[in-house]
Amino acid sequence: MPLTLYFHPLSSYCHKVLIALYEHDIEFEKKIIDLGNEADRAELQALWPLVKFPVIRDHARQRDVAESSIIIEYLDHFHARRHRLIPDDWEAAWEIRLWDRFFDLHVQGPMNQIVLDRLRSANGDLTRERAALTTAYGMLDRQLASRTWAAGDDFSMADCAACPALFYAGTLVPFADDYPHLNAYFERLITRPSFQRVIDEARPWFSIYPFADGIAQRFR
Repeated sequence: MPLTLYFHPLSSYCHKVLIALYEHDIEFEKKIIDLGNEADRAELQALWPLVKFPVIRDHARQRDVAESSIIIEYLDHFHARRHRLIPDDWEAAWEIRLWDRFFDLHVQGPMNQIVLDRLRSANGDLTRERAALTTAYGMLDRQLASRTWAAGDDFSMADCAACPALFYAGTLVPFADDYPHLNAYFERLITRPSFQRVIDEARPWFSIYPFADGIAQRFR
């Protein structure tokens, strides 16, 4: 295989890259990394000393690429077989990168803090993080009022970021009924074959997700 993805099936950032890989129909090998396993951890550390996944190894170019957005840009440039997830047009690409950052920082960010609190049994005050998700939902509902996808008419890197961010965030702070555009957008996301495939592959692992009881029955 020309590419190897080092990942974990439950990781939201890994889901983001998997969606891009499936959108482009790129052949690749999967290497599951268990950070609790010393050998797995050492293997990932040799590629990316920060010991964070996902990381892609491009064997032909002898290059290791980390960080989900950077990986998607790399795939778009060297391996895209279908429509580009970041177009050449500067204005369109700028908006895609903006909303990609929005989902990573302002949806996944608070969501990860809530999940880490549960994993660590810290029982911290998470009012701020839950409020941040509600604010993000309101902004997204307004953004999506006049468009099919997060940054325009075409599925893009921003939507790759949206899929796992909204899937997991919704298990913590469900989308209110008065966000009709956000709810409709999420329904469009979950019918995307690339996202359906990611969910299917993650399903056997859902039981170890700390908020598994928040996953809707239709995804289990």
